[in-house]
Amino acid sequence: MGKGQDLWKVAKTVIPGGNMLLSKRPEMFLPDLWPAYFSRAAGCRVWDLDGREYTDMSIMGIGCNTLGYGRPEVDEAVKRTVDLGNMATLNAPEEVELAQRLIALHPWADMARFARTGGEANAISIRIARAASGRDGVALCGYHGWHDWYLAANLGNEEKLAGHLLPGLSPNGVPKSLRGSVFPFAYNDYDRLEDLVRTEDIGVIKMEVSRNYEPEGDFLRRVRQLADERGLILIFDECTSGFRQAYGGLHKIYGVEPDMAVFGKALGNGYAVTAVLGKRDIMQAAQNTFISSTFWTERIGSVAGLATLEVMGREQSWETITATGKDITARWQALGRKYGLPLTTAGVPALTAFSIKGPNWLAYKTLITQEMLEKGYLAGNSVYTCTEHTPAIVDGYFEALEPVFALIRECEDGRDVKTLLKGPIAHGGFSRLN
Repeated sequence: MGKGQDLWKVAKTVIPGGNMLLSKRPEMFLPDLWPAYFSRAAGCRVWDLDGREYTDMSIMGIGCNTLGYGRPEVDEAVKRTVDLGNMATLNAPEEVELAQRLIALHPWADMARFARTGGEANAISIRIARAASGRDGVALCGYHGWHDWYLAANLGNEEKLAGHLLPGLSPNGVPKSLRGSVFPFAYNDYDRLEDLVRTEDIGVIKMEVSRNYEPEGDFLRRVRQLADERGLILIFDECTSGFRQAYGGLHKIYGVEPDMAVFGKALGNGYAVTAVLGKRDIMQAAQNTFISSTFWTERIGSVAGLATLEVMGREQSWETITATGKDITARWQALGRKYGLPLTTAGVPALTAFSIKGPNWLAYKTLITQEMLEKGYLAGNSVYTCTEHTPAIVDGYFEALEPVFALIRECEDGRDVKTLLKGPIAHGGFSRLN
């Protein structure tokens, strides 16, 4: 099993859940066999604790590293910052420059606040928007982190906790008094949103621009119009989608501007920095509440953000990773047709994923990860593309993947997939609203 699995067993005895992020738990990939920990990462390569090298055709640092692991320009800027000092009694000037750069990319915005994680940034945006609107109710669509304000959507109408918005995400520990403060609606379901706005005391609409599905017709424009007509604050959560299909937010592609937007993940190419942008009259509401944290003032995040923006702008990275994602998606679809598999794809091109319909899907996903790991790939049913995913690397990936699809075809024809697995089936995770 290797040193990684040995350490994972220890981790679960000293860390609740084993680590800090559900999406990185080995059980989500290949229980008992996933290498679990890395010793080094560069480009799109990862080395485990036993020194084995893998090509990462999976989630690339949970989508943070669109420029690849260890991008020299970003890392060198961070190293200079370490030499100069990361924290001091005075403020870091780079945060002002980063705010100016992000506002220049989004002319509808006037001000910015920074944090270090997506959950924090989303919570900041909700606090500011509620303060500005004077209303507590939030209509939401999509995934926005782990904080109480969001998980309150899982609080049922009965005494017990019920009505889970996202299966598998328990609201245990979330005050029951928050019940009825957050109201979910499904993506493209404008009628549901309109009904919520009409019947509840909604002050904020919080949503992802797009994740698994494209907006139907003029859905986003209708949402914008509804917010304008009712005096609501529209927040686009671009933590995941930002800088993947445009130089800035995905909303630029659709020509719909929010009142606030949240950015993260790709902004620092692996370093912790997130941003909340907004219109001046809304953002100034931050002065009438309390939003403050020591490590939001550290210097590395802002420096990494500036360096990442510079490389992105110079190389037009969003175009490269989008093209790569479209190519991968098309080749998955071609394999599905070749082997007669009920394969579907979804996601923003640079966050592409596939599934094979049927009761054995999780077993098939586990088989893919198992077989690809033996061939030197970290892989499953999704690829978060980066600029280091060259055509040659993608070709090698598909050369390794095709025999696994042939195995799945055999299983569809009657072979027992469980006889091919060397460990338990991977966990299913949680589903999303869109």
